[in-house]
Amino acid sequence: MKRGLLGLLAGVVFFALPVFANDMAPDVLVKNVTSEVLDIVRKDKDIQSGNTKKSIELVDAKVLPHFNFKRMTQLALGREARKTTPEQLTVLAEEFKTLLVRTYAKALTEFRNQEVIFKPFKMEAADTDAKVRTEIRQSGGKPVPMDYYLEKLSSGWKVYDMEVGGVSLVTNYRSSFSQEIQANGIDGLIRSLQAKNKSTETVQKAK
Repeated sequence: MKRGLLGLLAGVVFFALPVFANDMAPDVLVKNVTSEVLDIVRKDKDIQSGNTKKSIELVDAKVLPHFNFKRMTQLALGREARKTTPEQLTVLAEEFKTLLVRTYAKALTEFRNQEVIFKPFKMEAADTDAKVRTEIRQSGGKPVPMDYYLEKLSSGWKVYDMEVGGVSLVTNYRSSFSQEIQANGIDGLIRSLQAKNKSTETVQKAK
């Protein structure tokens, strides 16, 4: 649970990217944005005090242009992705996006004094896929490896997966997605995600 939280916190830091970051090499992008966002979070008393609404607004404003949610959803679905219609995939990607953004927003309110260490990075000029390796350190805990997977599209580098301690974010959802589809079909998975997002929204509004 602790490792999962660290991963989500790292994801928040990285995903809050300014638009101009599309032109950066993936490792430079991660380093620059991490430093900037950590500084903002540590100075924002509202977010630190648990203002989930404000953290959601922050994530909404910064994260969305830099995710490839469609590919993330396809990877999370695995072989089940072949069963979806284009319309279903669009809805699933939107619900998956909402789930992740709200999860990140909540984690953002718990970010304190974690330190991000960047590992050596290598990439050929022609590469369109990159892995940026980092390590999350905090007082009293073991370092947690955190790796980002990005692909270069016409609109710039986009994140399509993360690994926390060697565990992929998208494949971590694959088992539960598959079970829901086997039991209730693609539409059943959509309803399940919609219900979870609605429940999370209700809880966060109550705080």
